[in-house]
This record gives sequence, structure tokens and C-alpha cells, in this order.
Amino acid sequence: MSERESALAAHHRALGSNLEDWNGMGAPWSYNTDPCDEHDAVRERAGLFDVSGLKKVHVRGRDAAAVCDHVITRDMTRIPIGRSAYGPVLQDDGGICDDAIIFTLADDDYLFVHGAGAGLERLQESAEGKQVSIAFDDDLHDISLQGPASADFLDRHTPIDLPALGYFHQAETTLFDRPVLISRTGYSGERGYEIFATAEHVVPLWEDIVSAGESAGIVPCSFGCLDKIRVEAALLFYPYDMTEANTPWEVTLGWSVSRKKGDFRGREAVFAREGQDKILMVGIVADHDDAVDADAALTIDGEKVGVVNSPSWSHRMQKSLALCHVAPHAAAEGTRLGVEGENVRCSATVSRIPFYDPDKTRTHA
Repeated sequence: MSERESALAAHHRALGSNLEDWNGMGAPWSYNTDPCDEHDAVRERAGLFDVSGLKKVHVRGRDAAAVCDHVITRDMTRIPIGRSAYGPVLQDDGGICDDAIIFTLADDDYLFVHGAGAGLERLQESAEGKQVSIAFDDDLHDISLQGPASADFLDRHTPIDLPALGYFHQAETTLFDRPVLISRTGYSGERGYEIFATAEHVVPLWEDIVSAGESAGIVPCSFGCLDKIRVEAALLFYPYDMTEANTPWEVTLGWSVSRKKGDFRGREAVFAREGQDKILMVGIVADHDDAVDADAALTIDGEKVGVVNSPSWSHRMQKSLALCHVAPHAAAEGTRLGVEGENVRCSATVSRIPFYDPDKTRTHA
């Protein structure tokens, strides 16, 4: 039994979900619908997800900006009101213990949204002795409409000019006449929007989107679909693709570490570990007609050089994809590897990532 429950739990059960746990909340890992059909909806039209399992934390007060700047690798002094930033949260040794998006809502008012790691604990440590309040808010829900039809569809039901909202920008507004925070963010590799609303409003909002979107082919989507699309887009999932043992440099997140900002958690250690990579994040395309095994060993001439973290079969690309950690000498694109899992033994090739839309033209459109 999960400690937390989405206000949309009954809707997920009606769609066939048993609400398996993620991050302390029952999450719809599967519906009665085919996740491949859901996948098609996201890539061709739009799909609606309940990602309320993400933890939402309000950071408010005179020192809120300083606390938010200290807890993450991004330079939050450069993120003005109405914008947000994604980045890893580090331990003092420079290893990744969570990832988060921090939204600048107003002067001295931030929303810290994090995953299944120790983000809240690190935030609380950064707040020690500061003039700031830290308030976890499980009444605030997060639903996400992802796909090329999302902008035009939502724009018809909100007073703001939604297509003009920039990538990683957000606005407080109404949607279907209900108060929301709409953010142009997501976890799909498509243009999309996250919609933050209280439990009171999120249920009718979900119902309105499903009802009004039915004729446009917009459908509810499960976490099984979410895993497929995020692997195609090479979007990392803590603690599978990044762990406390990994630095941002090792898992393609070096871009998120500000070199110009002042002190932040793990700063000295993470820069000391730059260039000392023990593994590198890569994508592989396996010579197999289904997903390979998670935790399968990756080998060269019988020697283990890596491990599969996040495998997925892409019916759209007709490829067996996986995000993996390998030794640096095995990370070059085109490197041939053996895959040795409990159920699958095959060969694979190190591939450019993201597999889907590698230049990210769709998210940034």
C-alpha cells in the first residue's frame, strides 16, 4: 500500500490500473489499453499522464533564492520569475542523489519538484539557519499533456497565449476555468505541458481534457508508455540511469553544472571528479526483436564493460533500445557489444542519443 494517493486514483483503476507504487504514490504503470497505442498518441497527437508522484515543495522567504541556488547545480540567479530550470541534486561527494525542476514563481517564492531521491533532505539541509520555509505539498497534483497537438488543444481552453509560452516557462492562469500553473515542460521528447492544480481541481481538469480531447485522439497514458517515450528521447530516470555513484559528467548532465555561480552542494567534489569518469552514459541498439533485460551485462570479447539500465522495444522505430552505463573505452558510437542477460543474449551497437529526434527540434519547436 502506497503512503500517498493521487486524487485521480479512481480514474486510473477504472482504466485498468492496479496502481503500483512509485515514489510512495500509487501510479498507473499499465491500463487496459495497449501502451504502443498510447505511444502513438503521444507522438502523433497528445497523451495525458498523471505524474503527481513527483514531490512538490514550496520554498518561500527572504533566503529562498539562496537556498534554491545552493541545492542544485544550475545558476538559479539567472532564472527569472516565470521560468524554471532542471538539474541534478548532488551529495557532498559530487554524486547525484536526485534531480529536480525549480520554478521561480515570484520574488522569494519557488516551487521545487523532485523525483524519488533525497532532494527534499538536501533542500532542508541547504535551508538550515536561513530565513526560509520549506513546505511539502501533496495536495498539489501534476498532470502532463504531451504531444504535437497539446499546444493548440490547451490554448482553446485557457485565456493566455499558450503557443507563445517558451520552453521551460510557466504561467499562473486558468484552464477550463480552473486555477492552474501551466509549465512548458515534460518527459516525452515532444512539445508538451505540465499542469499543476490542487486535488479539488485536478479531477475535473482530467475529465475535461479527456472528454474534450477524445475527438482529437487525445488519450490517457500509462507509465508503461512514459517509459517507452522517455527512453527514445534519452531522458534519465533516477535511480536507474543516474545514481549516487555517478557524477553529472558521467551521465550527459555536465551541461547543467554552472561554472560561474557561487557555492552549491557538492561543488568542490564534483569539479574535482571532472575528467575522472568511471562510466559513461550511452545508448545501444540491440540486435533483438524485443526489449533486452534490465541489468544485462555488456561485454567486449567476453569482458564485462557495462550494464543495461533502461531497456525498451520501440515499435515505432522497430528497434530494441536501451540506456546503459559503460566503461569510457567502450563508449564510442559504433562500438559493438555483447548483451548477456538472464533471458536475452545478443549483440548491440553503441548509438547516438537521443535515439528519437536527436536534435530536439520537437521539444523546442
